[in-house]
Amino acid sequence: MPRTRQELEQIERQTLAPCAQFSGDSRGRRHAEPPPQWRTHYQRDRDRVIHSRAFRRLEYKTQVFLNGSGDHLRTRLTHTIEVAAVARNMASALRLNSDLAETIALAHDLGHSPFGHTGETALARLMKGHGGFEHNRHSLRLVEELEQKYPGFSGLNLSWEVREGLAKHRTSYDYPGRRTGFDAKNASLEAQVANLADEITYYSHDLDDGLDSGLLSEKDLFQKVRVWARAARFVKREHGRLPDECRRYFIIRTVIDLQIHDVVETSEPHIRRAGVRSADDVRRFPKALVQYSPGQRRLNLQLRDYLYKNLYYNPVVHEPNRRAAKMLEQLFGHYLKHPDEIGKATRRRVNKAGLHRTVCDYLAGMTDRYVLLEHRRIFGGTFKAA
Repeated sequence: MPRTRQELEQIERQTLAPCAQFSGDSRGRRHAEPPPQWRTHYQRDRDRVIHSRAFRRLEYKTQVFLNGSGDHLRTRLTHTIEVAAVARNMASALRLNSDLAETIALAHDLGHSPFGHTGETALARLMKGHGGFEHNRHSLRLVEELEQKYPGFSGLNLSWEVREGLAKHRTSYDYPGRRTGFDAKNASLEAQVANLADEITYYSHDLDDGLDSGLLSEKDLFQKVRVWARAARFVKREHGRLPDECRRYFIIRTVIDLQIHDVVETSEPHIRRAGVRSADDVRRFPKALVQYSPGQRRLNLQLRDYLYKNLYYNPVVHEPNRRAAKMLEQLFGHYLKHPDEIGKATRRRVNKAGLHRTVCDYLAGMTDRYVLLEHRRIFGGTFKAA
């Protein structure tokens, strides 16, 4: 006999911590639907995210290097998959709901603009006075309104807990605004896990791409970044001399493993001492309970500062993204003057959302390469990444 949703929910209650978010206790969805037969609510949400058009578009959106700069460099999609893997790992270790943590991780960047954070900054500037733009809020807008896959409602109709995780997604480089309906002091522990999984993955794998591109060097990292030097010493002690590619892979893997272990070993006693006995106790608690140790936090801040100085603001990375973001600005102005060019399905939202928001939605949904093609169609010329 197939395993039913009720059996899966019972397994959760038998195996997860009391403060985990049980799928059987979900606050539900905006639009009533029959419950899934052989999946939990969060497993259904995960599948809806993966099958969405917004998720597929992440393959052609910039992570750090402009999409198309190299076959092995990460895109927003590969980053997302890596975040989901780390989130599931940490949630499982802490006896939390790994399906929920994974789903939040898979959805956390659905609303990201083309051209990474440079593109997001450009759209935020263009939307000043018209509600602004912030990719976490846009991720919610996508799953609540913009995806059009189901006959009975707009959006993906995800559970409240997944949407809460998107509304409160916060890392050292993400600062979402307040969102009505998600007013608790904290989100679930699963959402907190997804936050740190994003940060761990973002910085660690950007090291890999920076080295692969030649903009970073192992020698400089060893001298200036303690988290790298610690991992490099460990790899040399355990494995001796390794070929360059293998050595670099194992160092970055060790950086990630050390951070995951730190989060799990720091968070478990925090959660225990807090005395939280339910997911709502977690939401009422005054501070996040999933966190790094103070020492690891200092190491990560040093790594972040190094990457901003040597990678993110390196002219080889920053200038192509800046010039590409300028294209977004030019397209924004063009579509405001010629709204008939934004597509029939998108134009239908103008009366409800307003022209500026509709144009912003259209641009935010574009992939890097589609922006380049549209800009060439309208303005002519070609774009060179470097």
